[in-house]
Amino acid sequence: MTTISSSVTDTSTAPLLQIDNLRVSFRVNKKDSVETVKGISFQIPHNATVALVGESGSGKSVSSLAIMGLLPADTSSIANDSRILFAGKNLLELDREQRRQLCGKEISMIFQEPMTSLNPVFTVGFQIAEVLRLHKGMDAAQARLRTLALLEEVGIPDPARKIDAYPSQLSGGQQQRVMIAMAIACEPKLLIADEPTTALDVTIQKQIIDLINTLRIKHQMSVLFITHDLALVGEIADHVIVMRHGEIRETGTVRQIFDAPQDSYTQALLHCRPSLDTRPWRLPVIADFMQHAGHLPQQKERSRGLDGQEDIVLDVRNLSKSFYTREGLFGKKEFKAIDQVSFRLARGKTLGVVGESGSGKTTVGLTLMRIHQASSGQALFDGEDILALSNKAFLPYKRRIQIIFQNPYASLNPRFTIGQILMEPMHIHQIGANEQERIRLACQLLDKVGLPQTAFYRYPHEFSGGQRQRIAIARCLSMKPEVLICDESVSALDVSVQAQVLNLLQDLQDEFGLSYIFISHDLAVVKYIADQVMVMHHGKVVELANSDTLYQAPQQAYTRSLLNAIPRGLQPLEQQA
Repeated sequence: MTTISSSVTDTSTAPLLQIDNLRVSFRVNKKDSVETVKGISFQIPHNATVALVGESGSGKSVSSLAIMGLLPADTSSIANDSRILFAGKNLLELDREQRRQLCGKEISMIFQEPMTSLNPVFTVGFQIAEVLRLHKGMDAAQARLRTLALLEEVGIPDPARKIDAYPSQLSGGQQQRVMIAMAIACEPKLLIADEPTTALDVTIQKQIIDLINTLRIKHQMSVLFITHDLALVGEIADHVIVMRHGEIRETGTVRQIFDAPQDSYTQALLHCRPSLDTRPWRLPVIADFMQHAGHLPQQKERSRGLDGQEDIVLDVRNLSKSFYTREGLFGKKEFKAIDQVSFRLARGKTLGVVGESGSGKTTVGLTLMRIHQASSGQALFDGEDILALSNKAFLPYKRRIQIIFQNPYASLNPRFTIGQILMEPMHIHQIGANEQERIRLACQLLDKVGLPQTAFYRYPHEFSGGQRQRIAIARCLSMKPEVLICDESVSALDVSVQAQVLNLLQDLQDEFGLSYIFISHDLAVVKYIADQVMVMHHGKVVELANSDTLYQAPQQAYTRSLLNAIPRGLQPLEQQA
């Protein structure tokens, strides 16, 4: 990706948006409240992209919701001396109807998760047309014609057919394009993009970033781009605002932030993400930078790769899985999710599985776990084909092969305490002689993944995403597995929390000799943790090699396209020349 500079930025006029001393508080009970945004001030110039960067809980999204007027009125409040000036008009002084007319027309927003933002019972065409009818006063025919043009503008294939599709019939990237079409329908002056690429694979992420850049220039609008990933910021932003704990830590042009960051927290964000050039023994986390004031001690490099002499724990041969849909009255149509997939997993090593959404990565993991029934093929676990075993015969192998799912918010039972979550598999597999021993084992697991023993009595909703993923890892460890399938297990996490979880996985592998199948769309993370990398496309394996070999000299054009789509941040001037 190339950075598009803001050559049309008009610095001679007042800023499009000016925020002065924004303070936002949320009520936690009848008496107490907590301030999540603590008097921040910043500006968004005309025809420019400003990136708002920080970890979860930094106040980024709350600030954007305050601009849009979407904060819950019953539990939140904005200080009386706060001001949000849009084109010279204080948005906080407008009544509800005036605010509603402005937001959606002059200011619009793309939310992080398109599937929860789009109404599943209406077609995408209806939802885009609704914006046009509401704000532009178009009739049904006019709105449909404009909707077709918008779908074509944002790159939706075959818009004449997709206009009548429901959100569930579109891919994640297409859903996000629909959200962008809806956001630009009224040609707003300010577009707020709240983590619009977090859950997307690298190629779709690149397309969305390029699309936002192109639309910003075409429509001469400003963009507030909210993200936790500074590598993306270098691809799209002109100005950067770094937030932490509701406060602004640093501001500057994107060149200033990347070339000479002044704040240790900014330096930490730049270095927490795995690099494609180095592989330190442990990834640095925020606390390391704050402790050493940005000057980290030198670390030795961790070597990766296989030499062919390793003990093989899992040998997968010609694994295939097909799904069928009804076609006509009696017919059915076959869809091959994975087709003749073969690989060997070495004991104590990591196999990275990469590819775009729909490539079959997750289906491989679910089929090995027998959550999906394989259509054909073998999976030899210490010589035993676990796909051919009866359910009863497979039960002992469930202890030996476990999976960590992508979404830590959905994979933990909200009605169970953490103790119950950790002890449930112990009860099923009869681990521990009695209840006291199981409690002791659960507390040991919490300590192993860096959580206090008091977490035993708490519920999942009381923990952050990174902490929940640690709990999910602890649950897997309760059965002392030999193989752990990590299905996009760090993709939803902030870069600093991601680094903590990756370090934890590496520590566990070093201590227990675990073997990982690490499924991810983030190729920088895979480069850091994997010994071997398997590239999948349309259900087939297109390339399989040691990680350093594959990244340095990819043999297939598809692999090269994936590597070229990795966000690399802002490159030094001499490299751009």
